[in-house]
Amino acid sequence: MLKALVKGLNAAARQLDNPLGTAFSGVETAEQALAAISEDGDIQAVVIDDQLHRMGEAGKARGKKMPMSALELIHAIHEMRPEVDVYVLIAQQDEDEVVNTLLCEAVDGYFYRDDPDYLGWYRILSTQLLERAHTPFYDKLKQYVFMAKDAWHTPGHSSGDSLRGSPWAEDFYDFMGEHIFKGDLSCSVPMLDSLLHPTGIIEEAQQMAAKAFGAKRTFFATNGTSTANKVILQTLLAPGDKLLLDRNCHKSVHHGVVISGALPVYLDSSTNLEYGLFGPVPKAVIFKTIAENTDATAMILTSCTYDGLRYDLKPIIDAAHQHGIKVIIDEAWYGHGRFHPEFRPTALEAGADFATQSTHKVMSAFSQASMIHVNSPDFDEHVFRENYNMHTSTSPQYSMIASLDVARRQMSMEGYKLLSRTLALAGELKELINSTGVFRVLELDDLLPEEVKQDGVRLDPTKITVDISESGYTVDDLQKLLFERFNIQIEKSTFNTITLLLTIGTTKSKVSRLYDALMRISRETRAPRRLYRTPAIPHFTSLRYLPRDAFYCAGELTPLLDEADQVNQKLAGRVSADQIVPYPPGIPVLVPGQVITPDIVSYLVNLLRSQKQVELHGVVFDGWLPCIRVLTDADTASLRPLDGAE
Repeated sequence: MLKALVKGLNAAARQLDNPLGTAFSGVETAEQALAAISEDGDIQAVVIDDQLHRMGEAGKARGKKMPMSALELIHAIHEMRPEVDVYVLIAQQDEDEVVNTLLCEAVDGYFYRDDPDYLGWYRILSTQLLERAHTPFYDKLKQYVFMAKDAWHTPGHSSGDSLRGSPWAEDFYDFMGEHIFKGDLSCSVPMLDSLLHPTGIIEEAQQMAAKAFGAKRTFFATNGTSTANKVILQTLLAPGDKLLLDRNCHKSVHHGVVISGALPVYLDSSTNLEYGLFGPVPKAVIFKTIAENTDATAMILTSCTYDGLRYDLKPIIDAAHQHGIKVIIDEAWYGHGRFHPEFRPTALEAGADFATQSTHKVMSAFSQASMIHVNSPDFDEHVFRENYNMHTSTSPQYSMIASLDVARRQMSMEGYKLLSRTLALAGELKELINSTGVFRVLELDDLLPEEVKQDGVRLDPTKITVDISESGYTVDDLQKLLFERFNIQIEKSTFNTITLLLTIGTTKSKVSRLYDALMRISRETRAPRRLYRTPAIPHFTSLRYLPRDAFYCAGELTPLLDEADQVNQKLAGRVSADQIVPYPPGIPVLVPGQVITPDIVSYLVNLLRSQKQVELHGVVFDGWLPCIRVLTDADTASLRPLDGAE
């Protein structure tokens, strides 16, 4: 049967149209099938004989250990590669029994074993693959561009016509390329659908993305995950609603608190002082906070972190759901997680109601191109859409939407293969860096603060953190050297580490060049120098007013330093009107409505004077004097303090 099946399907592929170059091969056991699917990322579909199902069930009934059943094989394939299409061969007389058992297990269809219609089977398999490889928006955009229509609508460059021949601007046209401008179109083109009210190809592209990423609904975001977070928070939260949030969340989450008028309950992240890294919130803290705030509306966490640390999400999400708390997971750095078993389970697979992802960070979408995934059982699309439209431009960049469509297709068709390569390169790079004897890749145990070492936290291997403390360079000097001498730009750094981000675009030659640079630097013997530790961020103090209320006050700029150039002690006890964020790492030291303490002022001043260059978002310079905006007496007289506020 196996030889005849493979021969018949390959003959059909030769006889009929075969635009994808599909070919068929066979294996005799479930174990061989799993091995092939694991090793060959180009396998796109599997046809399983249900006799495996029957053998497995019969053997179990007799108490014997039998080969893997068809049902077990389907589960194993879905666990490893959920994007692979799965079909089952059945006997026609057993249709009702087998179909009821198997088709609820993510099976795409079935064929009758006793009626081998190879041409028909091939058509079905080929059509399914073509549908998965289809990019509805990108295809239609390309079609429109090649129509070469005269444009009597925005944008003003009119397919680049305003730039061509210009002595002042033609070089920009030449540099960017003609299709950038021809694909930059107006929402006046009906055949390209509307991002704000999609009913055609954009809606179809979003539905295909939802299936690929394991969501019930997916929405494209062209303002990045920053806006995606704000849209969800504004959808779920009314003024005064409680939000549980990791203090280590991206600043967009804290902006979402201001916009929504929510009452935040902050969870202090774990901290690794040895390397200046911020880890997940300890499970015990999360469970305790949930138990103390069962009236909370929502909770948002970041997984994985910038440094690749992933929560053990399922027990956390289950604990929140027991009290009706919606769970949002910021997966900005983890959009690829669905497409390789090394990275699963994803937030949605762990039960999250919402997940936001920066498709541009490690996949092939353009910058700012992100996705919002929804699995909430009582999702209110109307309210969501109103908030989505409030934050989305009426003139979206169509190339960005097309890049999301293409990124989904690529991950669906070859994500497993590309991520397998990336993982292999990550392992190779780690060994090469360690072989320098000067630079060292930090392991999970090095990265984890003590308080979360028993929390089941995992590490995304594509984020590599390197200890540079033995190199004789400061981080800033090393980054400058890598950039100016070796043409290498890294992702981020702390006072004694650099972070390297591997993506599906990482190549072996890039790995080789980075190793060559680090090896050369390591051989230029320099005595290790003292690296001054970045001050530890103070613990959160307390909120006196809702962040939204404090933010919209006039406030006044008050210097961090007094006339003697010392820490301004008069700031103690005042209330911040802004969010003050050192970057990196991007964790707010102050949020609007928060009480300022001497420790916080000293921390900010120490950062300004530290060896490592740190941006301080929210700090305003009046000449040379750094200032922050705080509430005035008149402001506080008009505000209502929070219950229990000091």
